[in-house]
Amino acid sequence: MARWEGNTRGRLERAALDLFTEQGYDRTTVAQIAKRANLTERSFYRWFSDKREALFGGGEELEEAFLTAIAAVPEGAGPLATLLTAFSTAAEVFRPRAFLRERAAVIAANPPLQERELVKLASLSRTLTAALVDRGHDPATARLATDAAMAVFRRAGERWMTDEDADYTALLAASAADLLTILAEEPTPSPRP
Repeated sequence: MARWEGNTRGRLERAALDLFTEQGYDRTTVAQIAKRANLTERSFYRWFSDKREALFGGGEELEEAFLTAIAAVPEGAGPLATLLTAFSTAAEVFRPRAFLRERAAVIAANPPLQERELVKLASLSRTLTAALVDRGHDPATARLATDAAMAVFRRAGERWMTDEDADYTALLAASAADLLTILAEEPTPSPRP
């Protein structure tokens, strides 16, 4: 095995995604992933606890980028503005669009992977909420701001993956504006019995 080749983690992620796409998640083994990446199973387990984690790598980098960006936002900024500023750094650590589109298709086709994606997003939300609370925002406001910001983040990400020429920061701003437009709508009174 060619252990001296670089980017071991990336090679394993690419091999896993290719195999999941070609033969399905359930029919792919760790041994197959390692072999496709020209590595050993032992090398695989140095990077990932199981095969599904090969799809969810990089979450730590994104979380760290967000926390660093939150810490850099000037004191006094509102919680939603703080998170949107932090989210503007996401494109720096995103995987390539083609990889993310393939990843999304594999996840969409597998309910256990959908569940794992939701768990990862919930963990990120808790981390971001805690960061806002640490900045002095009350927990309820921090949670609500995080929920709103995560909706904007998901929408901007969906748009970014489908448009090769799109600027992520511009899409983030547009998605935030969409949310604010929805929130400004007059509520429709519910019919009374």
